[in-house]
Amino acid sequence: MKKFLIVVGILLGVLVLVVILAVLLTPWMDRWGSTPDERTQKFPGDGFLTNPARTTNRGITIKAPVQKIYPWILQIGADKSGMYSYTWLENLVGCKMAKDESFHPEWQNLDAGDLMKMCAGDFAPPPYIVDEVLPNQAVTFGHQSNESWEETWQFILLPQTDGSTRLITRTSTNMTGGIWEGIRPIVFVMERKMLLTIKVLSER
Repeated sequence: MKKFLIVVGILLGVLVLVVILAVLLTPWMDRWGSTPDERTQKFPGDGFLTNPARTTNRGITIKAPVQKIYPWILQIGADKSGMYSYTWLENLVGCKMAKDESFHPEWQNLDAGDLMKMCAGDFAPPPYIVDEVLPNQAVTFGHQSNESWEETWQFILLPQTDGSTRLITRTSTNMTGGIWEGIRPIVFVMERKMLLTIKVLSER
């Protein structure tokens, strides 16, 4: 009984530590890599969810023109290139994920209304719906509830004068509180890895 209580105490301590870290680190995670100007700038796709409960902006500088980056965004999806993140972690929870990080012309035709799958296995969260596609500028994915947008996930390409490109992701959502706060740090870790992988693929 004593050992059981010790284990329970350790687990509760770890849980409390995780919650505290998540609360303290959330502002940093929600703006990772982005600049103050980028966080207030209006981007394509902002109009789908005009008054979200929470918005996160993340960014990375890629030493490549937009034309080298845009194709990798079109190939996002569990049945295509995957999510450019930690595939082993996705597979660990039963979410089978492709990892084909090569260019496929047949995956370059993305249109509004198409689905972007988050998981290729039987266990799968609802796929994202393609909201808007602006070639070499932006792609917006989203989730709907009762025909209203409850979350959007934007990928914006901002060309720079030195030939590099800023890739910004903006997530606007009404899904907050409860389990969503626990998921948020995991989403940050996965999305950060995604941005870093897209950078490598675009610059190579």
